[in-house]
Amino acid sequence: MIKKVLPLWPWLAAIASGLLAAACFPPFDQSWLCWIALTPLILAIWFSGENLRRRWLRNLLLGYLAGIAFFTATFSWLGALGDLYQSFFLHGLSLLLSIYLALHFAFWSWLVGFLKPKHFITSWRNLLVAFLAAAGWVTHEWTRGWLFSGFGWNGLGVALHAEWPMIQIAEFTGVVGTSFAVAFVNIIAVTTPLRLFAEARTHRMRPHFDLTLTMVGIVSLLAFGLHRAMPSMTSSKPVRVAAVQASVPQLQKFDPRFTGEVFERFRRLSEIALGANSPPDLLVWPESSMPDPVRDQNTESHRFVTDFSAMTKTDLMLGTLDFEEGHDYNAALLISKAGEQLQIYRKIHLVPFGEYIPLRHSFPLFAVVASTWVPGDFTAGTKHTLFDLTNGNVHVAPLICFEDTVGDLVRRFVVNGANLLADVTNDGWFLHSSGSRQHLANAIFRCVENRRPMVRAANTGVTCFVNEFGRVTQVLQDDTGNTFTEGVLTGSVDVPQDGRLTFYAQHGELFAKLCVAVTLVTIFVCLCRLRRWIGRSADDAK
Repeated sequence: MIKKVLPLWPWLAAIASGLLAAACFPPFDQSWLCWIALTPLILAIWFSGENLRRRWLRNLLLGYLAGIAFFTATFSWLGALGDLYQSFFLHGLSLLLSIYLALHFAFWSWLVGFLKPKHFITSWRNLLVAFLAAAGWVTHEWTRGWLFSGFGWNGLGVALHAEWPMIQIAEFTGVVGTSFAVAFVNIIAVTTPLRLFAEARTHRMRPHFDLTLTMVGIVSLLAFGLHRAMPSMTSSKPVRVAAVQASVPQLQKFDPRFTGEVFERFRRLSEIALGANSPPDLLVWPESSMPDPVRDQNTESHRFVTDFSAMTKTDLMLGTLDFEEGHDYNAALLISKAGEQLQIYRKIHLVPFGEYIPLRHSFPLFAVVASTWVPGDFTAGTKHTLFDLTNGNVHVAPLICFEDTVGDLVRRFVVNGANLLADVTNDGWFLHSSGSRQHLANAIFRCVENRRPMVRAANTGVTCFVNEFGRVTQVLQDDTGNTFTEGVLTGSVDVPQDGRLTFYAQHGELFAKLCVAVTLVTIFVCLCRLRRWIGRSADDAK
């Protein structure tokens, strides 16, 4: 039995890395595993298949297998769509998605295979390998976030979403900066024991500057985070906010039979917030909160929202469908006090296979099958519109659904003057799965990157307030701690007034692009070495 398992150990190690990385995220949230999650894969790449002619191909396959395990496990919540629509096919969405996403994992494994040092007893060499491997990791995460419209969820650094002192570096580097640090530590976690073993065999010990400097770096990140979160003299303005979570079942939201019930839920919950001693300055309803387009004067939703806002003394922000000139939009509206002014934002970053079908008209047969779940395509908006509250000097970035997970998009709102992020979302598609918690984990980094607080109003999932340091200050939940509940969250959010922009807000993904440049140079050098090695092998064969 042991002899049968031994040849399989590299493949089992690759699967182990994928599963360990998946365990870092909700629903498991074992964030400490991120510091060692990649070590089984690294060992498999460096210490197996030494005699194979195409070892680089084996490394690709090891990484691909690790990626399949990771993405299938971490995005298993996509299978909730199968329960929602009673479809066997939709239960396999995470596996289908992983077939593509795992290619990014495979690229990194291929690169790490080339970076293996000849020995592990030199500090500078170990540090260089860790630096180049970490840069390669950032390259694949950043590329995954935008290529083919992008799906950058659950980068390795996102595992630290609850460890707020460790993620403050994101105001300079973006979330990929934390991923760089985690990947760096994983390499050192492999090279250090190997070095100790080699030194024990030779009875020759040397200073371990690689381990020492790595530990100093981690402690420095922690110290910076604690210092950054200390009270400062930065001017801010308290804004009263109420976020409604109506928890309307997904299949009832647009069913005419439940229209009256939907209206009643929003009226009842909103009146609770408006009846408080200190009425909110901003009332937020979630994405697609109304059954019909609110701007269409012939709909019941228009009449309901118009009548409701006319009786209130607060600004109302809500998600709605919007139609204009033959185009369908996923939109957000801000209706000022007493309905005197209406502002509109149309979602820019659409979700493929959720809000549109890529190449729908190029592959008719595929379009016919996909149209069962996505009958029509939304049109993407083009303007990063800000909502200006009646309560002066508050400029809201109106994010819709997964837009709060897209760093560069949110940054553009902030550059335009946004000092409050407000996300209206509907995670009801994924029932009571971990999808909503992963959504929040990724969104937290937008607050740190831009030093702006965030208000999140979900139809169901996680309705909460997040401060500029990425700490969840208030969350809607029932007596058992369950966030899948009906209710309203009220509180005060400190909105910055000085207009300062972080390094990330000003320069965007500069750190990621520098890592890409380093990786491209590394690949060029590796390929040159490979070509010389092939040339020598051919000469020896002659």
